[in-house]
Amino acid sequence: MVTALARVEGRAVGVIANDCRHLGGAITSVGASKATGFIGLCDRFAIPLVALCDTPGIMVGAEAERTGVLGAASRLFSAQAALRSPLISLVLRRWTGIGGLAMMAGTMRRATAHRALMAWPSGEFAGMGIEGQVRLQHRARLEAVDDPSERQRLFRHLVDDEYATASAITKAESFFIDDVIDPAQTRRWIALAFA
Repeated sequence: MVTALARVEGRAVGVIANDCRHLGGAITSVGASKATGFIGLCDRFAIPLVALCDTPGIMVGAEAERTGVLGAASRLFSAQAALRSPLISLVLRRWTGIGGLAMMAGTMRRATAHRALMAWPSGEFAGMGIEGQVRLQHRARLEAVDDPSERQRLFRHLVDDEYATASAITKAESFFIDDVIDPAQTRRWIALAFA
């Protein structure tokens, strides 16, 4: 998790962002704790927050559980739910499941602090990894196809359909998010949302 104080067109803002170089941006107990503390700091000093989301979710597995990831993630949700400072959430690439929600104040609906929910055109929204989701949701249908090449073709078709449904453009068209923005215009949109 990356946390930083920054200036956007002269306005001080706090930034939390998933670090995709570490576990693909998954939220770990250390990352969640770091973000929770930083959110509290920004809230105490009325510093607006920008959450940059690119996560495959909250880290899972026995090793992650030994580090207390569930408790740390819960505290991250609580800190964002209590947030009084304005918040902008921006999906850069992946918004996946509960980890995606953890980067957006725990809800896709406008909370009192939420000023905007935006995405870059590369953004995608899914409950879990799309390929795994297709394998689980369509297991019986895929297993019913005997020919391996035909099964793979069906799998690719189902995955492509899911990617189309998960795209930022599709989500904006259904008002799931406020807007899809040009990455080059990100600073301007952040400044406008906080103005």
